[in-house]
Amino acid sequence: MNAALADQPFRIDPVRLVDLPAIHRLERVCFSKDAYDVLTLLSLMLSPAVLRLKAVAGGVLVGFVAAECRPRAGHAWIITIGVLPEFWGQGIGRALLLTAEQHLKAPCVKLTVRRSNTRAISLYTRCGYRWVTTSYGYYHDGEDGLIMEKEVW
Repeated sequence: MNAALADQPFRIDPVRLVDLPAIHRLERVCFSKDAYDVLTLLSLMLSPAVLRLKAVAGGVLVGFVAAECRPRAGHAWIITIGVLPEFWGQGIGRALLLTAEQHLKAPCVKLTVRRSNTRAISLYTRCGYRWVTTSYGYYHDGEDGLIMEKEVW
């Protein structure tokens, strides 16, 4: 999908419905407190408005991103992005994020991240995102969500 990723030990591909069980497992591993249930993931899989990409390494789904463009609002939103912990540090999260940005074709991309998720915040900051506001008590356990955005063009 992306020429810059040609030398990587993984590839970025569109998601297929058959990937749903692997994506559900990934969500539970990456976001135990906040994982989307299988019905929510199915609705993301079936929505024509949602961009869905997966990272595959050695034939295994190791990362996933879902995002949607919101033209009326003038931005796109990263709904969920995750990489299996044993594949952290290989550039997979960055590749998923940057590839999603290219496909969304929106002037601005936004996302929400747990205040305590310093690893993800660091990734987003390195990719050009900046904190714009806080959604207090956003997560089920009451933790705040930081809303970050990136001007893409």
